[in-house]
Amino acid sequence: MNKLRVATIGAGYFSQFHYDAWTRMDGVELVGLCDLDQARASETAARWAIPQVFSDAAKMLDQLKPDLVDIITPPVAHLGLIKLAAARHIDVICQKTFCLSIEEAKEAVKIANAAEILVVVHENFRFQPWYAEIKRRLDSGSLGQVYQATFRLRPGDGQGPDAYLNRQPYFQKMNRFLVHETAIHFVDTFRFLFGEVADVFAELRRLNPAIVGEDAGIVIFRHHNGVRAVFDGNRLVDHPAQNHRFTMGEMMIEGEHAVLRLDGDGNLFERALRSNEWRPITFEKSESGFGGDSVYRLQRHVIDHLVDGSPVANSAQDYIANIVIEDAIYKSATSQCVQEISL
Repeated sequence: MNKLRVATIGAGYFSQFHYDAWTRMDGVELVGLCDLDQARASETAARWAIPQVFSDAAKMLDQLKPDLVDIITPPVAHLGLIKLAAARHIDVICQKTFCLSIEEAKEAVKIANAAEILVVVHENFRFQPWYAEIKRRLDSGSLGQVYQATFRLRPGDGQGPDAYLNRQPYFQKMNRFLVHETAIHFVDTFRFLFGEVADVFAELRRLNPAIVGEDAGIVIFRHHNGVRAVFDGNRLVDHPAQNHRFTMGEMMIEGEHAVLRLDGDGNLFERALRSNEWRPITFEKSESGFGGDSVYRLQRHVIDHLVDGSPVANSAQDYIANIVIEDAIYKSATSQCVQEISL
């Protein structure tokens, strides 16, 4: 079988997880890489054995004619690059956060639909293996009716004047930070686990004066099925874990028959009602790549869809709901009022 030809745009910090995943995947061939920083592009291409390097995305797409382009750039470039791919009828994976605004995201969807191409947002947290197992257990009904859930984000990387500089220095300059950059993962994960969101209430604040945006806050989600989910985020504080970025924090889901707990090492435990014993849950997880190999899992998911037509998650059309919810969170924090979600 011919391999699917994948071209990439971007060679920054997180792109390395994408390249690692692509190079471990059967049925895929990396054919080219584009980045404005040619030194960085050449170094990345050499590391991952990518045969051709470009500084012009249109030129790369015209010359290589890939089956899929993986856009691994900041949001400011997303819409323009999707236009280039759509004009050439090339399917797209696009890094989150998707585009600069709801309006841009909707325009990108309209362009993709008109060109009849696939655009999937690289929102990989729902592909982390512990959430796949949690979803399986929720769907099986083992917890009974789910009452509430809490995720406590505690990566511990946000203290002092040098916060984020060694990995993603642009974090310091983002006007919207905790929710736009990080909590958006859990907006999507909560939708995946508990269904669509009816309304939100948020309180956000900035603790580190060295950054521009918010770095701590609490968001309450009310889902249509009655579940109340809480995102409690603080980037200055850590949590017990071998790698504080592995799960980014800890989760508790409380139900009618049992409570489910996720720890910082990606382990799951279940405690039955009226029991004091936490029973470990066995499931398959990986130490490779990022977040239990969630980058690989997402990219493999897209390739499987392109090859055999299996259902695809996180299409750009569906992802707009996450952006609408994000916008409502910021409106709630400003108004100190509950914001209803209208999709």
